[in-house]
Amino acid sequence: MDDTKPAIREPARHVSTNRRGAVVAALMLAMALAALDATIVSTAVPQIVGDLGGFSVFSWLFSGYLLAVTVTLPVYGKLSDTFGRKPVLIVGSAVFLLGSLLCAVAWNMGALIAFRVVQGLGGGALQGTVQTLAADLYPLEERPKIQAKLSTVWAVAAVAGPGIGGVLAAYADWRWIFLVNLPIGAVALWLIVRYLHEPQRASRDTAATRARVDWAGALAVFACGGVLLTALVQGGVAWAWLSWPSVGLFGTGLALVAAVVLIERRAAEPIIPGWVWRRRTIAAVNLALGALGLLMVAPTVFLPTYAQSVLGLTPVAAGFVLSVWTLSWPVSAALSQHVYRRIGFRNTAMLGIGTAALILFAFPFLPYPGAAWQPTLLMLLLGGALGLFQLPLIVGVQSTVGWAERGTTTASVLFCRQTGQTVGAAVFGAVANGVLAARLGGASDLDSVTRALDAGTAPETTRAAIADAVHTVYVGAGCAAALAFVVLLLLAPRRFPVLEEQ
Repeated sequence: MDDTKPAIREPARHVSTNRRGAVVAALMLAMALAALDATIVSTAVPQIVGDLGGFSVFSWLFSGYLLAVTVTLPVYGKLSDTFGRKPVLIVGSAVFLLGSLLCAVAWNMGALIAFRVVQGLGGGALQGTVQTLAADLYPLEERPKIQAKLSTVWAVAAVAGPGIGGVLAAYADWRWIFLVNLPIGAVALWLIVRYLHEPQRASRDTAATRARVDWAGALAVFACGGVLLTALVQGGVAWAWLSWPSVGLFGTGLALVAAVVLIERRAAEPIIPGWVWRRRTIAAVNLALGALGLLMVAPTVFLPTYAQSVLGLTPVAAGFVLSVWTLSWPVSAALSQHVYRRIGFRNTAMLGIGTAALILFAFPFLPYPGAAWQPTLLMLLLGGALGLFQLPLIVGVQSTVGWAERGTTTASVLFCRQTGQTVGAAVFGAVANGVLAARLGGASDLDSVTRALDAGTAPETTRAAIADAVHTVYVGAGCAAALAFVVLLLLAPRRFPVLEEQ
């Protein structure tokens, strides 16, 4: 007997599915806004810096957005459980579109960074609420369909985003990168307002509901996450890890962690309730997907550098080497239902992450300098393995909670994955720079040596050092995958306590 069999009864569905197709189209468009925004800006950075200046701080175009998305995920998750998915998604979409419009009229780099943060405040609602609604709309046996569609949106965005951004920056103006969000978002908003219907919440009047919203906890979570993620993003980049800014931010962050714990313990309806970590299934999925975010840094951040600096590929060809995993990932995710229906959610995820660990550990054994098809094949296999890992966990954990807890649960999972990516970028960046410094001597870092290679002033030993650094990062990613495997093996129940749906 597998864990897709009903164990506990869930109340009848709260979301009308009479016009589900239109709502699904709206969700895909909303997800496309968040997915494209993660990739489309990167290729236009030279044009943006040339127009607005601010080269020394342009990385905050990405860091500011990422921070805002990450720290707002748990807040929006709780609000969607309290007020419903529709109002949260509408407000989040409106904030995202307002941020897009403001970005398009930014007059300097500081203003653009501030408006990117506004975009991120809306992006947190898009990512979390769309995933929650996907579970609301579909029964368990049909959820892989909508999840596969959402995975396809991310895959298409990963492939098409950089190209669209480059074309708009080269032949139109970089401001169109943000303006194109407006018609897409307007259509998504209209479909949501017109076709998504949620019934009135029973036995809760408006005043009582408002009184139970943990606004103090929301502010504390936002401040704590912002400080700690800033320390991780900027540590080793804007300042040394042991410098006073770094120590001060981490110290402040730890103090805010204590404040969050105290506030959330006293709150009637905490933003991050304790049951998120007391329930074995949710805690195991949170930790496992946090490890997923950690290991994803290796291919997404370091593989393009490896492809260009070690293999000698053009930026376009290097992008293709990375993008192949976005082709196998959604296909594997869509097919994973045939596996977890037979062996269960946990075992399917363990099969996927175990395979991913072997693939990541195999990367350092590639010959030097090697051929492009070798890492491409590994990335194709890695995408298939991770599709088999992530989707069963998301579908499984969403199926263990009722409507009133699904938003918080989904947000906690996504928050852990996003946090894992931020931690991974900091940790693996330090590891790569440490390997380069050991191989080349001095205080070499990945950015400086790749620029030297591009300028043709670096010796061949530099390429070998970059290869060693990336290989070490992949070993670390393999360890993160192995950690996820162990977490699922020891912490996750063999059969998820799935709710029976009427």
